Amino acid sequence: MVELTIVERGISDPDVVRAMQTVPRHRFVPAEYVELAYADHPLPIGYGQTISQPYIVAWMTELLALQPGEKVLEIGTGSGYQAAVLAELGDIDVYSIEIVPELAEQATTRLRDLSYTDVHVKQGDGYYGWEEYAPFDAIIVTAAPDHLPAPLAQQLKDGGRLVIPIGPPGGYQSLWQFVKDGDDLRAYNLGGVTFVPFTGAATEGGSTPSIP
Repeated sequence: MVELTIVERGISDPDVVRAMQTVPRHRFVPAEYVELAYADHPLPIGYGQTISQPYIVAWMTELLALQPGEKVLEIGTGSGYQAAVLAELGDIDVYSIEIVPELAEQATTRLRDLSYTDVHVKQGDGYYGWEEYAPFDAIIVTAAPDHLPAPLAQQLKDGGRLVIPIGPPGGYQSLWQFVKDGDDLRAYNLGGVTFVPFTGAATEGGSTPSIP
């Protein structure tokens, strides 16, 4: 999987490649999909949610440009796979929020059983972030709202990176990378993607960001 779908598609950060090689992806998918666990496409995990395809996980992780000692917030724990990849980068504190109670409970148990003790999971609406532990060096969002949630931008540290898909449910989505520069955000549109829609407060509306 790593050689064909990660490295050959341009993922060059050795720590990201190592993390993708190390995390046992088959432990994060339902039993009926174990044989497909390492195929380069998303898989259902129940409750209308999916585990993202390996290349997208690696790409978004690389875009975060995490350094040892940094703190990252993930919105959308799902099965816990992305959080495990982040934890495998080494000396990274991972905070993750999942809105579906059953998935939050399952991910917490799975991550604990696999000894990912640096991952902290809570059940809640990720739209509001996790203010108790803010600011974060990086934030990754694994479901698509139709606008950038203001609380996430506010909880990003100066110089921090935020990677998020944005687009309407059932419509065209783009992957965005934001870099905080003082009170401003530098925005980079990285092209089309497909994610499950954000739920919770994000459905109340807002405005799609534009490149300054």
